[in-house]
Amino acid sequence: MKVKLYDLPAQSLSWYDITMKNIRYLLYGWFYLLIFQSCTSILEYPESKKVAQVDLLHGIEVEDPYRWLEDFTSEEVGTWVELQNDLSQKYLTKNQYRKRIKENLESIWVSNSKSIPQIRGGHIFYFFNEGSWQQSKLMKQECDTCLPEVMIDPNIFSVDGTVSLSNLSISPNGKFIAYSISDGGSDWKTWKVLDLETNRVLEDSIKWTKFSSGNWESDNSGFYYQKYPEPKEVALSEINRSPKLYFHKIGTSQEEDLLVYERPDKPNWSWDVQVSEDGQYRILSVGEGTDDSNRLYIKFVNDISFTPVVAELEATYIFLESKGTDLWFFTNKNSPNGKIVKLKVNENKSFLWEDVIKEASFPISGFSLINNKFVIEYLVDSQSKVDFFNLNGDYLASLDLPNAGSISGFNGKMKDRHTYFSFTNYVTPNKIYKMDMETLDYQEYWSEVLPNFNSSDFISELRFYDSKDGTKIPLHISYKKDTSLEADTPILLYGYGGFNISILPSFSKTYLAWMNQGGVVAVANLRGGSEYGDIWHEGGMLLNKQNVFDDFAYAAKYLHSSNIGSNKTTVIQGRSNGGLLVGATMLQNPELFAVTIPQVGVMDMLRFSKFTIGWAWESDYGSVDDKEEFLNLLSYSPYHNIREGICYPPTLITTANRDDRVVPSHSFKFAARLQELQGCDNPILLRVETRAGHGSGTPRSKRIEEIADIYGYALSVIKRRVN
Repeated sequence: MKVKLYDLPAQSLSWYDITMKNIRYLLYGWFYLLIFQSCTSILEYPESKKVAQVDLLHGIEVEDPYRWLEDFTSEEVGTWVELQNDLSQKYLTKNQYRKRIKENLESIWVSNSKSIPQIRGGHIFYFFNEGSWQQSKLMKQECDTCLPEVMIDPNIFSVDGTVSLSNLSISPNGKFIAYSISDGGSDWKTWKVLDLETNRVLEDSIKWTKFSSGNWESDNSGFYYQKYPEPKEVALSEINRSPKLYFHKIGTSQEEDLLVYERPDKPNWSWDVQVSEDGQYRILSVGEGTDDSNRLYIKFVNDISFTPVVAELEATYIFLESKGTDLWFFTNKNSPNGKIVKLKVNENKSFLWEDVIKEASFPISGFSLINNKFVIEYLVDSQSKVDFFNLNGDYLASLDLPNAGSISGFNGKMKDRHTYFSFTNYVTPNKIYKMDMETLDYQEYWSEVLPNFNSSDFISELRFYDSKDGTKIPLHISYKKDTSLEADTPILLYGYGGFNISILPSFSKTYLAWMNQGGVVAVANLRGGSEYGDIWHEGGMLLNKQNVFDDFAYAAKYLHSSNIGSNKTTVIQGRSNGGLLVGATMLQNPELFAVTIPQVGVMDMLRFSKFTIGWAWESDYGSVDDKEEFLNLLSYSPYHNIREGICYPPTLITTANRDDRVVPSHSFKFAARLQELQGCDNPILLRVETRAGHGSGTPRSKRIEEIADIYGYALSVIKRRVN
């Protein structure tokens, strides 16, 4: 059986049949063009050649005529991208809304931004941006009222701001900072070391790392990191497997680094090691892909090798800290909402597990151990709740804040008396608080202030709607008070729905720009995330993935039935896995939306594992090698489910030429096929950013330009439809 990209399943077709069918459609196209050319604007897309590529998968032949676009670094594809960008810019730059939104964003972005401080070696570290810098700078203060010093300024890394500061790890004594640099948004990182006593960048240079934390030894002598093999061909697309765990000693070359752990027989395993505050234990976490479960090994201070504690992928175990022979972990073992457990080390180095903070009726979303107290962050209907416990697990107090929203932070060590946390929601800019962990008193430390902005002028409400199967889904709706909620109101509907990642209420300058144009922002907490623990995640993964697309479509249906927007005014937007979400949902429900914006999306569900780290997503998506999972992937894969002759909404597909997380070929192939089969004159546009990756580290100017393009285009389409 052969499956055409839009037939599930399809009848077997010979190449003669396919050729004759294409000829017929070509003749019909010319006929209708001649008849209607005076009254219809037919968009002329750049030529996208087709190749005779057919894959046989589980006895099914699957067409892939745009396979050549997977070679996204080639000159041929580069020329095609330039032509696509030229076409898109004609649409994106010539509307009044783009200019209006860009000006609004420029005025919003002048406000200061600040990250949650962390204390190391008596110093206070944080990132700061006064509003005009392309990248935020790392700052240091000796006290809250002391003058800050610039420690690392990534704005000097490159002229255009596309070389960014990525990961950061400060030594326990606050003397060294290990930091990683990303070139043009790539996941490949190079680590450097800054000596804070001399303010000098050392000669240490660690290359070919990805997804590495850079955890320090307790004696400040160096740090651990994960290194992948150096790519043999194209670094931006080559598959990443078989990493090794190394220890780098400060002042030495990478060639001298100590190999700590490797498993050549397990190429899909990955590593992270933490060192207890007292230096007695090294805790090795062994993961596999994006599966939240991990293996757990411990090495005692005088031991040569690691001792297995949890040898199989049975659950998640995350180390908090230790004290004497007690080690505390977060786990979801037999507890879908999570709990805190203690690992007791006996004299013979045997282990005993004990529950400390038992599973609650809502999931744990964050945890830390500071000043001999547990700080436990829960999610209650996608909003934060924080409780404090002593080392025995006895409840002490709850954090009391006047409004509902998201709380994050609480970084610190057992010895620290103070810590910092932040609060935000969709209409409240970021506020940072300082807490005394002995008294649990806190006071406001810093607040983001935007020009001409008052939270009281906005409304954010949490509603619930029924999905297709009756499951209640949270939906956050935010807008200006003077916005009239009616069928003509522009709606920006955002979702993600995957990989156990929650989308929590937080203030966004980009959302503010949309609301300032009279629009409503609606964020749906879809299954596949962690808003309600493991059960919520499992309800939107693997063979249950269709639930996520149904949840998203029914969010739009709920809004429309509530007279909040309509199919003429609703824009759906999502990034990465959210790009897949937008692609699949718009193909299944083309009549529901006015504009669709899939960004850096996973669009070819049969070949995502062929590039960089894509194989790791099989834990959430499934594997093409398994027939049942293959058929499920094929049933919703955006690239394979475009149907000829269907009128799809105006679509703006965005990606970046250096995205080595979700390689841009996903978006390229989807755009080419959608342009080919679009059944009406609604534009299908492709916007490809240069010198950018999956999103992290994108400079201020590029972010503003992209948002202005997207929102300006969306509003121009909506206004034409409702006027």
